[in-house]
Amino acid sequence: MKKGLIPLLLGLVMIAVLLGVAIPKTVQYFGKASGTSANLVVNYEGVIGMMPQVWRNLAQGGEESKAMLGPVLAEVKALKPEYIRLDHIYDAFGVVSKVDGRLTYDWSGLDVAVDEILATGAKPFLSLSYMPTAIASSDIVSLPNDWGEWGQVVQATVEHFSGKSNRNIDQVIYEVWNEPDLFGDFKTYGEKNYLTMYEVSARAAIRAENTNHFEIGGPAMTALYKNWLEKLIKFASEKKLPLDFLSWHRYDQNIEVFEQDAKQADEWSENIPAFLDLKFYVTEWGIDSQNNLAYDDKLSAIHALAVTRVMMGRVDRAFVFEIKDGPGQEKYWGRWGLMTHEKFGKPEMKPRYQALVFLNHLLPFRVSLAGEGSWVKGIASMNEAGNLKVLVVNYDSSGKHVESVPISFENLPKGDFIYKRQDFMGESRSTKVATTSATFQTIEYMDPNTAMMLEIEFVVKIIK
Repeated sequence: MKKGLIPLLLGLVMIAVLLGVAIPKTVQYFGKASGTSANLVVNYEGVIGMMPQVWRNLAQGGEESKAMLGPVLAEVKALKPEYIRLDHIYDAFGVVSKVDGRLTYDWSGLDVAVDEILATGAKPFLSLSYMPTAIASSDIVSLPNDWGEWGQVVQATVEHFSGKSNRNIDQVIYEVWNEPDLFGDFKTYGEKNYLTMYEVSARAAIRAENTNHFEIGGPAMTALYKNWLEKLIKFASEKKLPLDFLSWHRYDQNIEVFEQDAKQADEWSENIPAFLDLKFYVTEWGIDSQNNLAYDDKLSAIHALAVTRVMMGRVDRAFVFEIKDGPGQEKYWGRWGLMTHEKFGKPEMKPRYQALVFLNHLLPFRVSLAGEGSWVKGIASMNEAGNLKVLVVNYDSSGKHVESVPISFENLPKGDFIYKRQDFMGESRSTKVATTSATFQTIEYMDPNTAMMLEIEFVVKIIK
């Protein structure tokens, strides 16, 4: 419920200072780990550049052997995704057959899934998985009988979707396999060597003729493993193979792990001159790799907001897993989806869906924000009109940490403005501020696992 606009007394600034706005504190509560409280400072003049919208990438798992997005196209489109990732593209859609010793392709089922992606405004990100039974030595995670046939499948895939005389889709991204360390128990050595699969796939992709620009990379590991990434980077460099990106998955309640991953990947790749501009894609992420009731409530949403902040500027794309639940025995069963399955009626948007909507309220330009703490993180943004929006999130996996967060807005232009707080999935309140000061200070109380969007909107033309 919005409150009426109330003139803000400048005395609030003095109160904020007396309460220690400018002093970060290390705090420890009984039964809780110690950490640093936040003291946020937003520099109005510190425009960093365009807002890196890492959250605008989604993934749909192979919950059903068919295209799954049709019933939720409008809801997915509303999230403004840039890419949507699919795995199980060969086994789920029955693409490959062998007739009289020759490989044949039926793209009809996969084409429907890709058409759904395009209908949302996104581009397809295709995980080249799993092994087609027509060429497999045993099951769908086995080696092919002939690596040459796997190469034919990859080349045909690239020519079909990226080929100018076929689907003619620009900027498709291809990822070699999905979680090879789990699905197939691949290694980076021995008979079942992922490096062999990558080499065959990459060479097949660049053999594709008359194509639009595309990317190819991998390895889509279940987590960030140094031996895998270092070996793949060095192998691709030695063999002169295209490697546009490194990809891995991460499921963890601890948000610091997501940040550490990107730092480590950067360190491992920086000594390979050929890959100084290597992109980092987290192609699946969430709070838990297993079913978890947190996926049905607000905890996973707050986790998503916090993780987005710590990955921002460190990874190029992060694919939320997944868009829609599979058809379980009940509507809410702790599945990974942003939405429920239509088996139980019209799909319902879960809190994590609303978290992505909340992120989309950020403005086009990123602005400097300093003073984050152990629990409280923030993202500051600005539009061309000079208005500000700042997302602040207080995430604590234990659900205990509360904080009164000092926030300073510095180097503001002269002019009256409306200061607004919009709580995530909650109420809002607004205050009119009349001041000629270049600094505005306030303190905002935050309960455990909550988020808010703070907004400064100038009510008259700003004077710089």
